[in-house]
Amino acid sequence: MSLLAIPFPAIDPVLVELGPFAIRWYALAYIFGLLFGWWYLRLLVGTPRLWGENTEPPLQPVQIDDLFVWAALGVILGGRIGYVLFYNLPVFLANPAEILMVWHGGMSFHGGFLGVILAVLVFGARYKVSGYTMLDLAAAGVPLGLFLGRCANFINGELYGRVTDVAWGVVFPDGGPLPRHPSQIYEGLLEGLLLFGLILFLIHRRQALARPGLIAGVFTAGYGLARIFVEFFRMPDSQLGYFFGWVTMGMILSLPMIAVGVWLIVTSGSRRHGSAAS
Repeated sequence: MSLLAIPFPAIDPVLVELGPFAIRWYALAYIFGLLFGWWYLRLLVGTPRLWGENTEPPLQPVQIDDLFVWAALGVILGGRIGYVLFYNLPVFLANPAEILMVWHGGMSFHGGFLGVILAVLVFGARYKVSGYTMLDLAAAGVPLGLFLGRCANFINGELYGRVTDVAWGVVFPDGGPLPRHPSQIYEGLLEGLLLFGLILFLIHRRQALARPGLIAGVFTAGYGLARIFVEFFRMPDSQLGYFFGWVTMGMILSLPMIAVGVWLIVTSGSRRHGSAAS
């Protein structure tokens, strides 16, 4: 074992346990991520100057309360369904009851991402708001939640990285005696804090919300690039392993995100706020 290895911090994944009920850090990450997204989106639609000259915000702050419920359902249902379909389908087909047992773990970001997209697009169509604008709002509120979620992954000692000799390698409880990359922290910093800082700058300094689809494109492409980079340090899911000796499922699912994100960025200058079909 490397003498520079960092011992895994003894943090109980369960924050509070009351009889059969347990409050886990992972659940709190989802809750606080959603609450932050709700607060930040209310702030955005309550600040007219962010939407361009002579342009009113597409929604009222009170409507964000309803959007919060739609987005929460999209995240939870999409994340679980995505994990079932993309990562462990044979096991769930053999034990269908496990699909509902979310407290056993197993959520897919890519599934949750698709779930949120569907939820906000349906919500936007209901209120006759451009789908691109709805995607921008969703993208603006997601990164901090990603950061919190990856911190919870670290506390759980899951999704750790490959064996390493770097000075910040961590010996995870279920990762054997050798230090490993804390890939959860890499993801949290890149997909969460760095991407949120970039989006914050574009919205508040470059009036990016005046170009529908730009923020959605930056988030989608940025996440895809960050995820592929971190996959070189992260262990693949044990039930899947590598494809072609080095490609992971995370890489495969992230490639379309980059392509779609680049398209959204390139075409954002030709759009203006309008109806749900614009």
